[in-house]
Amino acid sequence: MSSVFGALFPSGAALERPFLSTDGRPTLTYAAAMEGSARLAHALIALGVRPGDRVAVQVDKSPEAVLLYLAALRAGAVYLPLNTAYTRAELEYFLADAQPALFVCTPARESELAAPAARLGVRATVTLGPAGEGSLLQQAATQPTRFATIARADEELAAILYTSGTTGRSKGAMLTQRNLVANARTLAQLWRFTSGDVLLHALPIFHIHGLFVALNVTLAAGSSLRFLPRFEVDAVLRHLPEATVFMGVPTFYVRLLKDSRLDRACAARCRVFISGSAPLLAETHREWRERTGHALLERYGMSETGMNTSNPYDGERVPGSVGLPLPDVELRVTDAASGTTLTPGQIGLIEVRGPNVFAGYWRQPEKTRAEFRPDGFFMTGDLGRLDERGYLTIVGRARDLIISGGYNVYPKEIEDELDQLPGVTESAVFGLPHSDFGECVTAAVVPSSDAAALSEQELLAALRARLAAYKLPKRVLFVTDLPRNALGKVEKKRLRESYATLYQS
Repeated sequence: MSSVFGALFPSGAALERPFLSTDGRPTLTYAAAMEGSARLAHALIALGVRPGDRVAVQVDKSPEAVLLYLAALRAGAVYLPLNTAYTRAELEYFLADAQPALFVCTPARESELAAPAARLGVRATVTLGPAGEGSLLQQAATQPTRFATIARADEELAAILYTSGTTGRSKGAMLTQRNLVANARTLAQLWRFTSGDVLLHALPIFHIHGLFVALNVTLAAGSSLRFLPRFEVDAVLRHLPEATVFMGVPTFYVRLLKDSRLDRACAARCRVFISGSAPLLAETHREWRERTGHALLERYGMSETGMNTSNPYDGERVPGSVGLPLPDVELRVTDAASGTTLTPGQIGLIEVRGPNVFAGYWRQPEKTRAEFRPDGFFMTGDLGRLDERGYLTIVGRARDLIISGGYNVYPKEIEDELDQLPGVTESAVFGLPHSDFGECVTAAVVPSSDAAALSEQELLAALRARLAAYKLPKRVLFVTDLPRNALGKVEKKRLRESYATLYQS
């Protein structure tokens, strides 16, 4: 019996080390985090939270929000982080589905959200603000600074993460104590984290990347966090010389490369730059290495599994690849229909098995059964191929596969070709309904700001020499930007919805 907190949080002399620092606030040591999370854990219990209860949280990023996460773990609760951009209607769905005992929101939204939360059965709504204000901290202020962390079995839930809901309603991925501990320890070892590391943290903490990867790996190694409220180029470049590790989504790296202040001197102390949550262009990988002298370390994970693969810390980091399976993760590429394992080079469904794989979808046993093979492998829904060395390349989501005139078309193959053409900043390829072909390959292209006028015919002519005819887009649409979620991942569902009637005539 243990818990994520008990397994990862440092003890003894390590408690005096710095844990989290942020502009304008005193540095939080591990000892102070222990005391602050104890007060909050007592407050949660006073509010009626019991082991196994869900605690839903939609608050701004702050040191206190991190302490609340730790407090929920200590109290044996199931932590449920929610995107700060969710509307009231979206929140009502999550509260109705998860049935939390407690909802924590920002003071600014309490009047809007407290009544619907109560109507949906939430026993209490409290507030937590970015500057340390709110009713939850007021209740915690008078609580004891010691708390006996409640033991939880490996298979008991530690968190629920709702998927992005790109195909219908979001599903709650149930992550166990074992899932979070195993992944954090593996990554800390694989990425060579030590107590001397300082991680520059610019990610949101309602998502697996900023919360369970960045934060839990820091805890597992007893490292320190330099905490930014959000990603801003100026703030990152100001603090980068203090950091030894930086984690970001591809959008972060693209924006940093546009600033002339990014150079080798600025990045000299940082030993590793890690990228994930969305595909990284090979060109971005090359540009980053040329500018900083560092090869970006790309990895692959998802809400249901944490991290599955990583390019090696020591060894070749292959542009366009998400690397090798983690030491404790089994990975295979299969024929989606039969489950037959494919040979290197063949494209198929990525399946994984290991201590990182979630327990299933919250209150959806049929959906859970449908996503697992009889031998325990989880079908990720991602398509990819392995090379002879075991490096994995992702070619897209299974749901994004385009079947045009009976041929399978993988969008990433076309995107890779488009992105290499002069004047193209980035692209997204998707399928749209067509009465003759079933689906038509369609491309949305963002032209570079300094490019001469691009034409649809020019791009198609360039592609025609490099792609089979059935893979060529029927239309190329020029857009100012691509729709993305909070982590920078392109939302092709929105593109399909926007242009659904393009071929109706």
